[in-house]
Amino acid sequence: MLYHLFDYLQDTYNLPGAGVFQYISFRASLAVIVSLIISLVFGKTLIEKLRNLQAAETIRTLGLSGEEAKRGTPTMGGLIIIAAILIPTLLFAKLNNIYVQLMIFSTVWLGVIGFIDDYIKIYKKDKGGLAGRFKVVGQVGLGVIVALVLHFNDDVVVREQYKVATVQEAPEGVEVKNINGQLMYFKDVKSTTTTLPFIKAHEIDYSKFLFWMSDAAAKKWSWIVFMLVVVVVVTAVSNGANLTDGIDGLAAGTSAIVSITLAVLAFISGNLIFSDYLNIMFIPNQGELVIYAAALAGACIGFLWYNSFPAQVFMGDTGSLALGGVIAVFALMIRKELVLPILCGIFLVENLSVMMQVSYFKYTKKKYGEGRRIFKMSPLHHHYQKLGYAEPKIVVRFWIVGIMLAIFTIITFKLR
Repeated sequence: MLYHLFDYLQDTYNLPGAGVFQYISFRASLAVIVSLIISLVFGKTLIEKLRNLQAAETIRTLGLSGEEAKRGTPTMGGLIIIAAILIPTLLFAKLNNIYVQLMIFSTVWLGVIGFIDDYIKIYKKDKGGLAGRFKVVGQVGLGVIVALVLHFNDDVVVREQYKVATVQEAPEGVEVKNINGQLMYFKDVKSTTTTLPFIKAHEIDYSKFLFWMSDAAAKKWSWIVFMLVVVVVVTAVSNGANLTDGIDGLAAGTSAIVSITLAVLAFISGNLIFSDYLNIMFIPNQGELVIYAAALAGACIGFLWYNSFPAQVFMGDTGSLALGGVIAVFALMIRKELVLPILCGIFLVENLSVMMQVSYFKYTKKKYGEGRRIFKMSPLHHHYQKLGYAEPKIVVRFWIVGIMLAIFTIITFKLR
């Protein structure tokens, strides 16, 4: 809203200083500051409100050290995160931008699903919360909506770049620019192309997976493959963040690291010069996502003030489902979803540890009549708790691994 206000003041009255709102870096900085203020200042008030409403976490008896001390800790703290994301985004981003609109929609959608889950656990005294099938339907539904918008909305395009020696060589009707002394022409096209890490031919079109079709038919139906990818990515990352939220500060800190990395990738993909230098696709109008990512990072870091060990509040599914889901949607928008297994490696490992544990237990029970385990407990962070590691040590070491994965994710764009 403030962007549009200052843009109007600049155009109409030439107000001194109003032009600074044109810069993404300035608005992203404000988004971080405001999200931190919201988390820190209003977070305390909300925690007290949740405590008065007896919105306490239901602690299962798992035989873990320190679990008794967590009883009575307020949950639904994800409301702090969601507010600290949405308010700065609404203030500083271009609200007529389709990417920003879709991120706001995704945040609210997943936040509502998580809130319903937490509400059932707390006030209906049902430890299972919202039935798993309804969560999956909500995640799949969001994935379908996101896929359809990204594929069929006219404002969602990628800009193809071609180098030419002279202006006369450029095809008719395309934009020509001089980038670092090199003439290039640009054409905005609808595409289901995404980014591949490590590979020199660093882009792949999802139509290639329809190899049995003609090129024209594959292009026509590639959106179906894209939709399946979107649904899988949104569901997997959302559930991965949910599983990671098992000890104080782990999910919030990991999400902060991921969101900062996504902000860097969004800035690169939305900047013509940097995207050309790194030889990755330029996506017009997508730079506005940097403001959202900055607010997301600030919200996660600010939430850690109250969620670090010993936690004064838990984010609950209200926060964890939303965090994982918006990270997935964000990566899909900047067409970097195929680097998520690296960037969100913590979420992936937590997911895999549960799948491996459950599968192996069922297999051994069927074969030997007695279920056996790979880990002492899953998700993986509980395994280390069972080994006797203190919560803060586990969390910090997971953060260190997350930082290493984030750095590795960024350098993959030069390793090619």
